[in-house]
Amino acid sequence: MTGKIEHLGIAVAHLDEAETLYTALLGAAPYKREDVASEGVRTSFFLTGNNKIELLEASSPDSPIHKFVQKNGPGIHHVAFHVEDIVSEMERLKEAGFTLLHETPKKGADNKLICFVHPKTTGGVLIELCQDDPER
Repeated sequence: MTGKIEHLGIAVAHLDEAETLYTALLGAAPYKREDVASEGVRTSFFLTGNNKIELLEASSPDSPIHKFVQKNGPGIHHVAFHVEDIVSEMERLKEAGFTLLHETPKKGADNKLICFVHPKTTGGVLIELCQDDPER
């Protein structure tokens, strides 16, 4: 994986409150809010320099974010890396012994195709692969 860090995903209990906090902390308002029904989340993106922060709030009780916040409280949920060819990168990681949470890329927030790599195979860190979605 040679891509840059695309964003840090931070799980939050209440998106409105977290947006207020991060707006004050970063000195800038979020540039986008988006619902991703397939993942059961509402997202809010901040741009800080060349970096992005994605706040994630559960939109349903069966959302992975809801489960994460219930178990761990709010905090860093995942590190996302930009890749040029997500399908090839998924295949490379599978061949290297990593466990992927999806067999094919899924549509994610911020006009991306995404795939998560299971934290049990990445030293406890949930990794997200992100490729710009050519259809958006």
